[in-house]
Amino acid sequence: MNYLLNGHQSQRIVFRDMSLKDYDAWLPFFQDPKTSLYWKQSTVPAKQACDHWYERQFYRYNNGLGGHNALVEKHSNRLIGHCGLLLQNVGDVKELEIGYSLLPEFWNKGYATEAAVVCRDFAFENELTKDFNYSLISIISVTNKPSQSVAIKNGMQISTRTVYSDNEVDIWRINTDQWKTLTMAN
Repeated sequence: MNYLLNGHQSQRIVFRDMSLKDYDAWLPFFQDPKTSLYWKQSTVPAKQACDHWYERQFYRYNNGLGGHNALVEKHSNRLIGHCGLLLQNVGDVKELEIGYSLLPEFWNKGYATEAAVVCRDFAFENELTKDFNYSLISIISVTNKPSQSVAIKNGMQISTRTVYSDNEVDIWRINTDQWKTLTMAN
């Protein structure tokens, strides 16, 4: 199953496969302390964290586990972040997640919502959710109000609270019927 959105686009964003050519543009994500405000992570040097990010994403790509796509701003051709469909294990349940991370200079401009909507529609239109109880999730820290806002705009609601990667999170969810109702209203 192909969970990658290479070549898809929205009004302001082009999705493409990740590339090591983006490394220098993405490294500042790990250097900026704002990016870890809502998520506990190991305190490794930024370069090591960025290396691990790419290793993990290429592992996903090579093993059919989905992965983040690079998000490129159309008018500037700059990397603004990553978004994609990720196969996740939450507890003992396999889930399909919409995950996203943006460089802080692109926060609060609607890019995360715009990218998440593309992923949501792609997943439902291509019936990628059938093996996941016909639903999509986003795993969001209970303190991350900006990402919670993206989930709400994406039609999601809190499904459950749990601990994931040593972080207290809410699992936000939308199912096929909710998506159909949402898209018919728009």
